[in-house]
Amino acid sequence: MSDLTPQDLGYGSSARQGCPFHDVRLRLRRVGLRPTRQRVSLGWLLFAKGDRHVSAEMLYEEAMKARVPVSLATVYNTLHQFTQAGLLRELAIDGAKTFFDTDSSDHHHFVVDGEDKVIDIPASAVDVAELPPPPDGYEIARVDVVVRLRKIDG
Repeated sequence: MSDLTPQDLGYGSSARQGCPFHDVRLRLRRVGLRPTRQRVSLGWLLFAKGDRHVSAEMLYEEAMKARVPVSLATVYNTLHQFTQAGLLRELAIDGAKTFFDTDSSDHHHFVVDGEDKVIDIPASAVDVAELPPPPDGYEIARVDVVVRLRKIDG
């Protein structure tokens, strides 16, 4: 993360800090993404509600309700660009369902079977005592633990 002030980056007065759209623009610029209208609008929808897990379809629905003119393909492309830039974590569930996590810190997840629900698990709550050694020429980048939940009948 840069130590540059908004003035150093050409954003004018620091009095604008705290403005949601300004904050998203600054966040995008810091990771090297051009703050287009669609990226800023989708970024605001993603990050204004705090840490959460969304699918492309969920974000597209939110965009439609907020009257943000984007296609589902643009939503997918933007989510993947944000992920590559380190703003999001991608969670592939069962190969068929993908969620994007606005909290890119080290943590794990509960997934509720049959629902579009993902719940964070603090990294400290999971103990991965021993991992197999990686094959020659590779290193372990991170460990993602997904714990599946189902509702108890009763």
